Amino acid sequence: MKEPSKNPLTRQERREEKLESRRRKMTQHGKGLARVYKDAVEKKTK
Repeated sequence: MKEPSKNPLTRQERREEKLESRRRKMTQHGKGLARVYKDAVEKKTK
């Protein structure tokens, strides 16, 4: 189990942190995914 932190966050603060971390993870995948779609479109046009 996790050890309780010194200053517990409110539910809203935890939720905002979680959403922010998800956004950061998604941006990492954006360029690679865009490349995949671009390649697929180029392949179809040939």
